[in-house]
Amino acid sequence: MKSTQIEYSALSRGYYKVITVQDKSVLVVKERNAQAVKSIIDDAKWNKIVDAFSKVNLEGLSTLKAPTDKRTYDGAAIGNLKIVKDGKTYETPGFDNGFPPKEIEKLVNLLVDFSKE
Repeated sequence: MKSTQIEYSALSRGYYKVITVQDKSVLVVKERNAQAVKSIIDDAKWNKIVDAFSKVNLEGLSTLKAPTDKRTYDGAAIGNLKIVKDGKTYETPGFDNGFPPKEIEKLVNLLVDFSKE
């Protein structure tokens, strides 16, 4: 996971959140043009992230289907998971913030937890 960066973003007209995890640290930005807040991830949480990440099919990310469609009528911010590993970028199509596809749900929920602290 040294050469891996995981980014979760949730965006809409009135909502902005970007969470970036890399090498046991996390950057959280909660509003447009705000400074990122950096934190160190403790070993227990890091191990959960590594475990959830190991179950993600990177090649299949671009074909995941969103379980809900609230984002299409401003009912939810647009969520997106982007992973950069060894210089290659893997990205999901947009999905409703709070309702990620089941295949990435555990990983996304671990990332979103950082913005609640």
